[in-house]
Amino acid sequence: MGLAGDGQARLPDGGDCFVPLALPGETVRAQVDRSRVSLEAVLTASPDRVTPPCPHFAECGGCALQHWADAPYAAWKAAKLGEALSRAGFADVAVAPMQRSPLHERRRADLAFRRSTTGLALGFHARGSSQVVALDSCEILDPRLVALFAPLRELLRRLPAVQKDGSAVLNLLDSGPDLLLRTDGPLDHHGRAALAAFANEHGLRRIAWARGAGLPEMAAQLGAVHITLSGVRVAPAPGAFLQASPAGEAAIIAAVMAGLPKKLGPKARIAELYAGIGTLSFPLSQRARVTAYEGSPEAVVALQAASGSHRIQVERRDLDRRPLLPLDLKVFQVVVLDPPFAGAAEQVGQLARAKVPHIIYVSCNPAALGRDAALLRKAGYRVVAATPIDQFPYSPHLEAVVAFAM
Repeated sequence: MGLAGDGQARLPDGGDCFVPLALPGETVRAQVDRSRVSLEAVLTASPDRVTPPCPHFAECGGCALQHWADAPYAAWKAAKLGEALSRAGFADVAVAPMQRSPLHERRRADLAFRRSTTGLALGFHARGSSQVVALDSCEILDPRLVALFAPLRELLRRLPAVQKDGSAVLNLLDSGPDLLLRTDGPLDHHGRAALAAFANEHGLRRIAWARGAGLPEMAAQLGAVHITLSGVRVAPAPGAFLQASPAGEAAIIAAVMAGLPKKLGPKARIAELYAGIGTLSFPLSQRARVTAYEGSPEAVVALQAASGSHRIQVERRDLDRRPLLPLDLKVFQVVVLDPPFAGAAEQVGQLARAKVPHIIYVSCNPAALGRDAALLRKAGYRVVAATPIDQFPYSPHLEAVVAFAM
């Protein structure tokens, strides 16, 4: 099985071919058209092939592995962390059992919509395509978000601001669903009234709108919004990044806290990089003073507003363009970082040069983690804990928390 969840086959010329929806050990017929490969037929099926639970599976690009039995799927995914660390030069790391998020719990949906002569489709993109797959169910999302699909589709069908296509980001907050709508046309006062009526009818306290990639503005505000992070109420911006599920968030926090050194003095300081809206900031502040660095201005505002009585200092800083340097890092005993999918090679290089005693790396991409971990190995770090977390069921994506020490 390839890293992206496609069956891997060897071609007669010695090259590799990755076949979507194929499983290890199967004999299949596939069509190879330049860089695109499609499965035409399964001639000899794997005993591990199962019936996908979702009727949209083969078409929708949201999931890649619903056709694989749970045991081999889980073993393959859990092994990704050990393989990434091995490639980085850390041999024989004791990887903890994989923590798994349940189905029907994902609280964020980044939906696309497109108008055509046959109507309006709302859903996820098809695999490797800009085509929108119309959805009426989902095995991953919280049912409270799925329940909005049909009425939201009808709203968008009638909304003049939707000329051809756009996106709808749904976040499930503790205050209820929260919507960020992006359209390719202007929103007039009739459209704003329609959004307000939709919010009132379906229990949304807030709907934000933007044209294209522009800055969002409030289109309907019926009340305050909030999400509770480690007991602290935070008011996130529309479309804010959240950990995918409550169970995944809890597993990440538990692994990070377990990775901290047992003894932190009363004056110990923790640097938290890519802090977001404070998912890790608040639990970390219970152990030491935290300086939280974040590049998004909206996330900084939300974290600053919520961090008042906590031992958290918030600083806005684009760490990809301005990574913390060894001189900046010398005052910290621990650095916790949760970088984006591409990782943080430049920042990790500075951490390695600074010789920070303890580093806890939260990763959503084993390939980037392996690359960055290799820099730490060369600097003399060792792995003291490694936890894989399956926060994205049926996908090839693996979350992980790895604790490094000098």
